[in-house]
Amino acid sequence: MKHLSAVAAALIVVAFTAFGCAHMGSEWVTLVDGEKGLENFNRIGDANWRAEGGAIVADKGKGGNLVSKGSYKDFEIRAELWADHHTNSGIYIRASNPQSVGSTTAYEVNINDQSARQDFATGSIVNFASNPVPAPFKAGGKWNVLEIYAKGQEMTIKLNGQVTVSLRDGSFASGPIALQYGSGLKGAMSGPVKWRKVQIRTL
Repeated sequence: MKHLSAVAAALIVVAFTAFGCAHMGSEWVTLVDGEKGLENFNRIGDANWRAEGGAIVADKGKGGNLVSKGSYKDFEIRAELWADHHTNSGIYIRASNPQSVGSTTAYEVNINDQSARQDFATGSIVNFASNPVPAPFKAGGKWNVLEIYAKGQEMTIKLNGQVTVSLRDGSFASGPIALQYGSGLKGAMSGPVKWRKVQIRTL
Protein backbone atom coordinates (compact mmCIF):
# COMPACT_ATOMS: atom_id res chain seq x y z
CA MET A 1 0.00 0.00 0.00
CA LYS A 2 2.81 2.39 0.83
CA HIS A 3 4.36 1.71 -2.58
CA LEU A 4 1.05 2.33 -4.36
CA SER A 5 0.48 5.52 -2.39
CA ALA A 6 3.95 6.77 -3.31
CA VAL A 7 3.31 5.98 -6.99
CA ALA A 8 -0.08 7.74 -6.87
CA ALA A 9 1.45 10.79 -5.20
CA ALA A 10 4.19 10.90 -7.82
CA LEU A 11 1.64 10.72 -10.63
CA ILE A 12 -0.35 13.58 -9.09
CA VAL A 13 2.80 15.71 -8.88
CA VAL A 14 3.63 14.95 -12.51
CA ALA A 15 0.07 15.75 -13.60
CA PHE A 16 -0.01 19.09 -11.78
CA THR A 17 3.46 19.95 -13.12
CA ALA A 18 2.38 19.17 -16.68
CA PHE A 19 -0.82 21.19 -16.20
CA GLY A 20 1.16 24.16 -14.90
CA CYS A 21 3.66 24.00 -17.75
CA ALA A 22 0.84 23.88 -20.28
CA HIS A 23 -0.41 27.24 -19.01
CA MET A 24 2.90 29.01 -18.56
CA GLY A 25 3.36 29.76 -22.24
CA SER A 26 6.54 29.66 -24.26
CA GLU A 27 9.60 31.81 -23.78
CA TRP A 28 9.38 35.49 -24.66
CA VAL A 29 10.52 36.33 -28.19
CA THR A 30 11.83 39.86 -28.69
CA LEU A 31 10.68 41.46 -31.96
CA VAL A 32 11.97 44.96 -31.19
CA ASP A 33 14.92 45.64 -28.90
CA GLY A 34 16.02 49.26 -29.03
CA GLU A 35 17.08 49.94 -32.62
CA LYS A 36 17.07 46.24 -33.53
CA GLY A 37 14.15 44.37 -35.06
CA LEU A 38 13.07 45.94 -38.34
CA GLU A 39 14.03 42.69 -40.07
CA ASN A 40 11.22 40.92 -38.18
CA PHE A 41 8.56 42.91 -40.05
CA ASN A 42 7.27 43.68 -43.53
CA ARG A 43 6.53 47.33 -44.27
CA ILE A 44 3.07 48.20 -45.56
CA GLY A 45 2.24 51.83 -46.45
CA ASP A 46 4.47 54.90 -46.63
CA ALA A 47 5.40 55.50 -42.97
CA ASN A 48 9.11 56.34 -42.60
CA TRP A 49 10.02 53.56 -40.16
CA ARG A 50 13.66 53.66 -39.10
CA ALA A 51 16.04 52.84 -36.26
CA GLU A 52 16.84 56.00 -34.32
CA GLY A 53 17.67 57.08 -30.78
CA GLY A 54 17.39 53.64 -29.24
CA ALA A 55 14.01 52.79 -30.76
CA ILE A 56 12.09 52.00 -33.96
CA VAL A 57 10.52 55.30 -34.98
CA ALA A 58 7.97 56.71 -37.45
CA ASP A 59 6.92 60.35 -37.74
CA LYS A 60 6.06 60.99 -41.40
CA GLY A 61 3.77 59.54 -44.01
CA LYS A 62 0.06 59.11 -44.65
CA GLY A 63 0.14 55.90 -42.65
CA GLY A 64 1.75 52.51 -42.57
CA ASN A 65 2.34 49.38 -40.53
CA LEU A 66 5.17 47.10 -39.59
CA VAL A 67 3.57 43.68 -40.08
CA SER A 68 5.22 40.75 -38.30
CA LYS A 69 6.58 37.95 -40.45
CA GLY A 70 5.24 35.48 -37.90
CA SER A 71 1.57 34.62 -37.36
CA TYR A 72 0.08 34.21 -33.88
CA LYS A 73 -3.08 32.70 -32.39
CA ASP A 74 -2.90 32.65 -28.59
CA PHE A 75 -0.28 34.92 -27.07
CA GLU A 76 0.81 37.69 -24.75
CA ILE A 77 2.49 40.91 -25.89
CA ARG A 78 4.51 43.34 -23.81
CA ALA A 79 5.51 46.55 -25.61
CA GLU A 80 7.21 49.77 -24.56
CA LEU A 81 6.30 52.82 -26.64
CA TRP A 82 6.48 56.58 -26.59
CA ALA A 83 3.69 58.60 -28.16
CA ASP A 84 3.09 62.28 -28.77
CA HIS A 85 -0.21 63.82 -27.66
CA HIS A 86 -1.34 63.76 -31.32
CA THR A 87 0.02 60.31 -32.23
CA ASN A 88 -2.25 57.77 -33.90
CA SER A 89 -0.69 54.38 -33.27
CA GLY A 90 -1.28 51.04 -31.63
CA ILE A 91 -0.92 47.34 -32.27
CA TYR A 92 -3.10 45.29 -34.60
CA ILE A 93 -3.44 41.66 -33.59
CA ARG A 94 -4.62 38.58 -35.51
CA ALA A 95 -4.53 40.42 -38.81
CA SER A 96 -6.56 38.34 -41.28
CA ASN A 97 -5.09 40.13 -44.34
CA PRO A 98 -1.40 41.07 -43.87
CA GLN A 99 -1.47 43.20 -47.03
CA SER A 100 -4.38 45.33 -45.84
CA VAL A 101 -4.29 45.69 -42.08
CA GLY A 102 -7.00 47.75 -40.44
CA SER A 103 -9.75 47.77 -37.82
CA THR A 104 -12.02 45.73 -40.12
CA THR A 105 -9.45 42.97 -40.71
CA ALA A 106 -7.85 42.75 -37.25
CA TYR A 107 -8.28 43.78 -33.64
CA GLU A 108 -6.84 47.29 -33.30
CA VAL A 109 -5.49 47.97 -29.82
CA ASN A 110 -5.49 51.75 -29.99
CA ILE A 111 -2.99 54.38 -28.88
CA ASN A 112 -4.66 57.61 -29.95
CA ASP A 113 -5.43 60.20 -27.26
CA GLN A 114 -7.07 62.57 -29.77
CA SER A 115 -9.21 60.00 -31.60
CA ALA A 116 -12.28 61.45 -33.29
CA ARG A 117 -14.18 58.68 -31.50
CA GLN A 118 -13.20 59.14 -27.87
CA ASP A 119 -14.96 55.92 -26.89
CA PHE A 120 -12.35 54.20 -29.06
CA ALA A 121 -9.37 56.28 -27.93
CA THR A 122 -6.23 55.04 -26.17
CA GLY A 123 -6.65 51.67 -24.49
CA SER A 124 -9.66 50.53 -26.49
CA ILE A 125 -10.06 47.85 -29.14
CA VAL A 126 -11.51 49.82 -32.05
CA ASN A 127 -15.06 48.75 -33.02
CA PHE A 128 -15.07 46.02 -30.36
CA ALA A 129 -14.33 47.27 -26.82
CA SER A 130 -14.90 50.91 -25.93
CA ASN A 131 -13.87 53.11 -23.02
CA PRO A 132 -15.92 55.67 -21.08
CA VAL A 133 -16.10 59.24 -22.36
CA PRO A 134 -14.21 61.39 -21.56
CA ALA A 135 -11.46 58.89 -22.30
CA PRO A 136 -9.67 58.00 -19.04
CA PHE A 137 -6.40 56.65 -20.50
CA LYS A 138 -3.65 58.84 -21.94
CA ALA A 139 -0.34 57.84 -23.55
CA GLY A 140 0.90 61.16 -24.93
CA GLY A 141 4.21 62.68 -23.91
CA LYS A 142 5.65 59.68 -22.05
CA TRP A 143 6.92 56.15 -22.27
CA ASN A 144 4.19 53.55 -21.79
CA VAL A 145 3.93 49.80 -21.30
CA LEU A 146 1.18 48.19 -23.37
CA GLU A 147 0.23 44.60 -22.53
CA ILE A 148 -2.08 42.39 -24.58
CA TYR A 149 -3.44 38.98 -23.60
CA ALA A 150 -5.28 37.00 -26.27
CA LYS A 151 -6.33 33.39 -25.80
CA GLY A 152 -9.20 31.97 -27.80
CA GLN A 153 -12.00 34.51 -27.67
CA GLU A 154 -10.70 36.16 -24.49
CA MET A 155 -8.69 39.38 -24.73
CA THR A 156 -7.47 41.79 -22.05
CA ILE A 157 -5.56 45.05 -22.57
CA LYS A 158 -3.43 46.81 -19.98
CA LEU A 159 -1.79 50.22 -20.24
CA ASN A 160 0.85 51.00 -17.62
CA GLY A 161 -0.42 48.17 -15.44
CA GLN A 162 -4.09 49.18 -15.54
CA VAL A 163 -6.73 47.10 -17.34
CA THR A 164 -8.36 49.29 -19.98
CA VAL A 165 -10.73 46.81 -21.65
CA SER A 166 -11.57 43.12 -21.73
CA LEU A 167 -13.31 41.44 -24.64
CA ARG A 168 -14.82 38.12 -25.60
CA ASP A 169 -15.10 37.83 -29.39
CA GLY A 170 -14.31 35.37 -32.16
CA SER A 171 -14.08 37.59 -35.25
CA PHE A 172 -10.35 37.01 -35.86
CA ALA A 173 -8.68 33.76 -34.83
CA SER A 174 -5.04 34.20 -35.83
CA GLY A 175 -2.63 36.22 -37.94
CA PRO A 176 0.35 38.57 -37.76
CA ILE A 177 0.60 41.52 -35.40
CA ALA A 178 1.32 45.01 -36.75
CA LEU A 179 2.79 48.17 -35.27
CA GLN A 180 0.83 51.14 -36.54
CA TYR A 181 1.68 54.65 -37.65
CA GLY A 182 -1.70 56.11 -38.62
CA SER A 183 -2.88 59.40 -40.04
CA GLY A 184 -3.83 62.26 -37.74
CA LEU A 185 -7.17 64.00 -37.39
CA LYS A 186 -8.76 65.05 -40.70
CA GLY A 187 -5.80 63.66 -42.66
CA ALA A 188 -3.18 65.70 -40.80
CA MET A 189 0.23 64.22 -40.00
CA SER A 190 0.23 62.03 -36.92
CA GLY A 191 2.61 62.75 -34.08
CA PRO A 192 5.64 60.44 -33.79
CA VAL A 193 5.66 56.99 -32.26
CA LYS A 194 8.70 55.18 -30.87
CA TRP A 195 8.85 51.47 -30.05
CA ARG A 196 11.85 50.47 -27.93
CA LYS A 197 10.74 47.00 -26.86
CA VAL A 198 8.18 44.58 -28.29
CA GLN A 199 8.04 41.04 -26.93
CA ILE A 200 5.61 38.20 -27.60
CA ARG A 201 5.14 34.71 -26.29
CA THR A 202 2.69 32.06 -27.38
CA LEU A 203 0.26 30.48 -24.93
